Amino acid sequence: MNYPSRHLSSLFIALCLILISGCKEKEEGLGRYGMMDENTPDYAAVAFMKSIYEDKNINRAVELSSDSMARMLKRYHTNRNVQRHIVNLRYDTVTITPQGSNRVGRNEFAENATVTLFFSGQYNDDKVEDLRTVQMIRDDGLWKVDRIDPDHFM
Repeated sequence: MNYPSRHLSSLFIALCLILISGCKEKEEGLGRYGMMDENTPDYAAVAFMKSIYEDKNINRAVELSSDSMARMLKRYHTNRNVQRHIVNLRYDTVTITPQGSNRVGRNEFAENATVTLFFSGQYNDDKVEDLRTVQMIRDDGLWKVDRIDPDHFM
């Protein structure tokens, strides 16, 4: 009588572990940028910036870049240098969100796009908020970062 209950407990534990591990993979993947479709320029721009501020190296950012941007990134070698010289924003912790994405269907056949990203985070215990405009191009069906411009308000 003890054997069937032990078998059911083991089965229940195994099922729970499978469900938990499945949830963890989704959380760690690129799908963590909210409800954005992975085939949009907004998604690619956020993934690019997240890789600059969260990854240990610039490899993922280079993959998400046009040829000219990839060459520029490689010249600076490290994420900190890219933050300082290319993005011109440094953070210890940062949240990056696309602004004004009311463009449903507009990018389906487009070859170029402009994405404005809002940065909010901490640097040296100070709150820093800023915007950057990212120029995107479609390369072999994938959106890639071509240029980063600071947003200036007059």
